[in-house]
Amino acid sequence: MNDPMNDPMAELVDHARNQAARKYSRGEQVRRVLWGGGRWLIRLSPRPCFGWRRFVLRLFGARVGAHVNIYPSTHLYMPWNVEIGEWSALGEDVFVYSLGRVTIGKSATLSYRSHVCAGTHDLNDPELPLRKPPVTIEDGVWVGTEAFIGPGVTVGRAAVVGARAVVVKDVAALDVVAGNPARTVSRRRLPDPADVTRSSSAVPKVTDRRFD
Repeated sequence: MNDPMNDPMAELVDHARNQAARKYSRGEQVRRVLWGGGRWLIRLSPRPCFGWRRFVLRLFGARVGAHVNIYPSTHLYMPWNVEIGEWSALGEDVFVYSLGRVTIGKSATLSYRSHVCAGTHDLNDPELPLRKPPVTIEDGVWVGTEAFIGPGVTVGRAAVVGARAVVVKDVAALDVVAGNPARTVSRRRLPDPADVTRSSSAVPKVTDRRFD
């Protein structure tokens, strides 16, 4: 092993202070131990049992809306830090590294193997202290296969993150981003919900008496 007194990296990384720092409260440590076993209630569940997985996640403190689809291989690192709106879906092998707060809105989709990361370190401090910036994924967002959403990022309403994109800055609503680092490649053109409501109400209703 290297002698810390002669190690040129010792001044760059304060290992002793990093290891001595308290990164989690006692309550979090207890919940992590319990979740280490409880997670198998999800991992071993049959694929169609979405209601069961919602129940287990709620049991461990997650706020999960109605009709949310979560698969057996989906991994929420600390479910008590996660909120998921109704009708959202987290696909196979999605990893939510929820050291900090992760908020996923309604009707959002996180595709196969995408990664949401709410944990990092202060690289300007030799102690490398743990930081837990929140991540927000707003309503209607679609995160593509194997994309990475970094700490402190907000992905705006109805935005699309392309497959394998690396998102380290906020994404505006309706933007389509791709690449590493992610950049805007186009914008979605969705109808205004108010316009849809007005146009549908203007269409006369047709009644077929055969079905009365």
